[in-house]
Parts: sequence; structure tokens; C-alpha cells
Amino acid sequence: MSLAPRAVLVHRRTEYEELLARHGTHGQAAFLLGARGRSIDEVRLRHERARRALTAVAGAVPLTWRQTTVERADLDRFLFGPEDVVVVVGQDGLVANTAKYLAGQPVVGIDADPGRNPGVLVRHRPSDARRLLPYAAGPGVAADELTMVAAATDDGRRLLALNEIYVGPPGHQTARYTLDTEGAGETAPEAQASSGVLAGTGTGATGWLRSLWQQRSSALALPAPAEPGLAWFVREAWPSPTTGTSRVEGLLGPAQGLRLTVESDRLVAFGDGVESDVLDLTWGQTVRLTVADTRLRLVS
Repeated sequence: MSLAPRAVLVHRRTEYEELLARHGTHGQAAFLLGARGRSIDEVRLRHERARRALTAVAGAVPLTWRQTTVERADLDRFLFGPEDVVVVVGQDGLVANTAKYLAGQPVVGIDADPGRNPGVLVRHRPSDARRLLPYAAGPGVAADELTMVAAATDDGRRLLALNEIYVGPPGHQTARYTLDTEGAGETAPEAQASSGVLAGTGTGATGWLRSLWQQRSSALALPAPAEPGLAWFVREAWPSPTTGTSRVEGLLGPAQGLRLTVESDRLVAFGDGVESDVLDLTWGQTVRLTVADTRLRLVS
């Protein structure tokens, strides 16, 4: 007999909860913020809105379903099942944080604080959950299949991201590497020194990727979220007798890749700004950035 669906409610600690964890009590946190000319009231109100949203979604789960909650910090230790309906209650970025741990499960994005989030990925209100959850578990669900980006090392490690993957120094040092594209022409590899390389999807083209695109007035046509392609940019490439700056941006299709061979003592690769989940790269290692074979199924 098949299992009933399980609603997995993903959330993150609020700013108010983080203040209490740091300062111990509401009064102490309010006193310290007040001494800096800040009020705790707005932070507490946002906390209450987030808690109400999570409570409303939990109450909308069908009685015949199982349900559980998982905090963002625990995602890397949580085991998602094939029968799960994943309900992200929070900000757009929380959907991206969750995507890398999924394998095709439908995702419903619930905006916990309408008006403060762009709503690109958290498209629905808490009041929609009672209708959306059974729909998401059904066979005719309409979902956007959003492209993801993958990083794979030559020793078998792998990292996924919904928006972008950054490869570069862990601090403010210079990243040194040789850059080469696979399946995207016969241009020779180039040794580079830069602040790092960013490769991202059409979903990421609304964030960090777009800021680089705008900053350099790039003529590249950034991919759409469901398009099986990536855009990549080199940050602040430095010309020298041994390093070049001729290959600083490009597009990758589904059969193409961007290969970096490390020539620094240590570089890192991480996705969607989550620096705690990182691939450490040492001198001589190679990392490939490609379109991932996994997509995020985001319920429309």
C-alpha cells in the first residue's frame, strides 16, 4: 500500500528569534536595540506574521496526510521522501536553499510576509494552502520546471544550486585558475587571476547574476528560468604577463560546461550564498559547472 503524502513545512528562524538567542530575553534585546536608536517592535511584528503563516499552513494540511517541519539550518541533515509535498514558508531565498536537497518533489512557495518579498519563488499566500496542497500531490499539477546549476569536482563531489554557484577565494585573496569551456567552441584555455567566477540560471538572473550583467553592460541574453542554459561571468579579471582577460562571460547550453583548473592553494565553490555547504578545491583540482540534470518543480 502506498504511503499517504507527507507535507514538509520548511521555515527559517526569524530575526526576532535570532535576537532572543543572542541576548537571552525580549527585554534585554529591546534594551540593546533601544540604546542604538532602534526598536524591536517591527522585528517582533514580522516574527508574529511569520509564525501565523506557518501555523495557518500547518492547519491546512489534509487530515489524512502526514506532516513535519524542518528549519533551514537542518536541511542538509533532513531526508526528503519521494511522496513529499514540500511547502516553503518564508522568503524567495528559502526556496533556493531547499531546492538543492530535492529530487523532483513538488514545491509550494508560501510568502510569509507579503509586501517584503519579491514573490518570484514564494508565489502564494497562506490562505491558498488548503487548496494548493491536495492539488500539488495530484497527477495534473501545473509546475514550472526551473533549471538548476551543478558543480562537479574531479574527485567525485557534487553541488547543486537554483540561482548560482560561485567559485573563488574564501576571503579577499585573488583566485588563480585556468578557465576553459567544453562544447562551446574551440577557444584555447586561458589562465586567469580574478575575484572568482559565477555561473547561474535564469532564476539566478534576477539576483547576483543580474547585478554582474548590469555592472558591465553585458550584451548577453540572460536565460529564462525554465530554459536549459546558464550564464557565467568572471569577477574583476586581472591582466598580467601570465593571466588574461579575454574570456570573462558567456552562455552554456545543456551539453556544454565551464571547467576551472585550480592554481591557488585553496578555492571554494558554494551555491545560492550558503557558505556553510562548500566544496574545498586545492591546487591542481578541476571543477566543472554545467546545467544540472535535476530541476525544481515549483507549483504555479
